[in-house]
Amino acid sequence: MEEKIISTKKNGMAVLLLTILLYLAAIGLLVFGAMNDSETWGIVCIVCGVAYILVGWIFWLGLKVLKPQEALVLTLFGKYVGTLKGDGFYYVNPFCTAVNPAATTKLRQSGDVGGSETNATAIAIKAGAEAIGATAGMTDKRISLKIMTLNNNKQKINDCLGNPIEIGIAVMWRVVDTAKAVFDVDNYKEYLSLQCDTALRNIVRIYPYDVAQGVDTTGDGSPDEGSLRGSSEIVANRIKDEIQDRVKNAGIEIIEARITYLAYAPEIAAAMLQRQQASAVVDARKLIVDGAVGMVEMALEELSKKQVVELDEERKAAMVSNLLVVLCGNHDAQPVVNSGSIY
Repeated sequence: MEEKIISTKKNGMAVLLLTILLYLAAIGLLVFGAMNDSETWGIVCIVCGVAYILVGWIFWLGLKVLKPQEALVLTLFGKYVGTLKGDGFYYVNPFCTAVNPAATTKLRQSGDVGGSETNATAIAIKAGAEAIGATAGMTDKRISLKIMTLNNNKQKINDCLGNPIEIGIAVMWRVVDTAKAVFDVDNYKEYLSLQCDTALRNIVRIYPYDVAQGVDTTGDGSPDEGSLRGSSEIVANRIKDEIQDRVKNAGIEIIEARITYLAYAPEIAAAMLQRQQASAVVDARKLIVDGAVGMVEMALEELSKKQVVELDEERKAAMVSNLLVVLCGNHDAQPVVNSGSIY
C-alpha cells in the first residue's frame, strides 16, 4: 500500500461559514414561509427550509482539524483515498471516514502515558468516557507523526552462556508511512511492541553478560571481547537495526534504541556476585604478588650492590620469605627483634 497525500486546500473555515449562512437562510425561509403559508411558494419555502435543516449537518462531517505533526488516513466506502498531513482546518468529502486501528491501543510509551491520577473515581469516570466515545465512534483517529518513546517491560533472557538475565530497552520511533501503518498491519503499536521483544531476544542471545573467553559475538569466526555490559552501544545499535528490519513493512522508522536496565536474574544474582567478588580478589592478589616480587628483587640487588651485608643462599631464602609475608599479608606485620644469630 502506497501513501497518497491529499493536496486539498485548507478551506474548512470557508465551508463552516457557508454552512452557517445556509442554516440562517433556511431559518429565514421557514419564517417567511410560515408568514405566507397560504401561498404555494410559501409552502415551498417551508419544505426547502426544513429539508436543509434536516440534512445540512452532513456537510459538517467533512470538516477536519489537524495539529502539527498529525495525519488522518481517509477511506471512502472502504477505498483508501489518501492521507491528510500538516496542521490546518480542512474540508473533505463528508462521506470519508478516518481509519486508525491503533487509536485505542495504550502502550508504555510517551504518547500514551496519562496523567498522575490516583483518585479511583476520576479513573472510573475517564474509563467510562473512553468507553462511551468508542461506542459512539468518536474515538480520535488522528495518527501522531511525532517521535515516540516505547519503554517495553523488562524481559528475562538467557545470554549466550545460558545465564538468565533481565534486560529492558527504550525505543524511539515514529510513523513515516501512514498507509502502511494502517493497512499493512493489524495494529502498528502492538506490532512494534512484539517486534521489539523478538529482536531483543535474538540479539541478547548472541552476547554474554560479561566478557568470556572463546565467544564470537560478531560472526567472523574469531573470539572477541563483546559483552552486554561492556559493549552496550554496539548491542543497542544491533537491536535498533534488527527492529528496523522487522517493522519497515509497517511504515515505522526506528530512531534510536537504548538499554535501560541490565542485571542478572534474581535466582543467580547472588552466585554471580560472589563470582565477581572472587575474580576481583584474584586479580588484586595477582597484582600484589607481582609488586611484592619486584620489591624483593630490587631489595636483594640493592643490598648486593652496596655490599651492606653478605647473604648466602639460605639467608636470602629466609629474607625473601619474610619480605613476601610482610608485603602480601592482609594485616600489618608484627616486628620481632632477634638479638642473636639465626643459627
